[in-house]
Amino acid sequence: MRSALRLITTTATAGVLAAAMASAANAAPANPGGTSASTARLTGGGAVTSAAAVEQVSKYWTAARMKAARPVPEPKAPAGVPAVAATATGNPGSSPSAAAIASAANKLAGGDAKLAASITESKVVGKVFFHKPSGGDWVCSASALNSPSKQLVITAGHCVHEGKGGKWMTNWTFVPRYRNGSRPFGTFAAKQFRTFNTWISSSAYNRDVGMVTTWPLNGRKLVNVVGGNGLSWNYPKNVAVTVLGYPKNFSSGQIQAWCKGTTRDAGGGRIALNCNFQPGSSGGPWIRNFDNTTGRGQTNGVTSTISTTGGVNKSPYFDTAVKNMFDAQGSVT
Repeated sequence: MRSALRLITTTATAGVLAAAMASAANAAPANPGGTSASTARLTGGGAVTSAAAVEQVSKYWTAARMKAARPVPEPKAPAGVPAVAATATGNPGSSPSAAAIASAANKLAGGDAKLAASITESKVVGKVFFHKPSGGDWVCSASALNSPSKQLVITAGHCVHEGKGGKWMTNWTFVPRYRNGSRPFGTFAAKQFRTFNTWISSSAYNRDVGMVTTWPLNGRKLVNVVGGNGLSWNYPKNVAVTVLGYPKNFSSGQIQAWCKGTTRDAGGGRIALNCNFQPGSSGGPWIRNFDNTTGRGQTNGVTSTISTTGGVNKSPYFDTAVKNMFDAQGSVT
């Protein structure tokens, strides 16, 4: 995977890369340290539990709607949420990444084979489109995550649920390697969401993580088509990462962007890096051991917030609780 550097003002190197189911629950469950899952739903209220519903999601996201969708604002920190120390809760660990399966990748699931071969951004990273129950069409960033199901996406919690007082997003779909409105590998509609109870109840920044099981497209599972990152947990707070996503201050969020640097402890159960990634980058992966040839590595965080000064982005610290979320969702099909 080749890249052409396009710099912006930041203390890290940044650039644009060339080229099943649980019932819906909008109130927080009793266990604030755990996670909750919800069946994906259409904006009209129906569950996305059939091929017909998946087709409705696909038809909703016309090129015009995708272009008009706005970068979701980063969440505001609510008062009274206790800080949690960014401390490992066990030994460091990682799950493996996965390459695409040639037979699936060569028969793109509703995508454009010529376009897919002509651009070189990471194909495991893409753009998320969804409708917020409180109003409007919005975008985030996300990435495919290798798991037993081969159907998993990881993003920010605020890209799947509105947080305190809110509801689960609707008409949710993932477009791997989105570029200027193109969908080289097709679109993958959400089947089931999962996020932390403390995100749902309190909009807790240190738990701003979401995982999404997607529907296969034309019989092909997401990770088999594009590959997937592995997952890392309980690693030191100062690790070298590559951050990917679609911030609005890079090519208006229409081309995948990257930033490289070493994270630091941000307190409150989070890590930080000066990438100056603006809205639109929410949910993009922070990747350890990134391989520029394959476009993969181990996901060690996701973009959650940006400071109003200094261009500081923050991610939840990935501890054993994130691994437990992965274990709970990774086999859902």
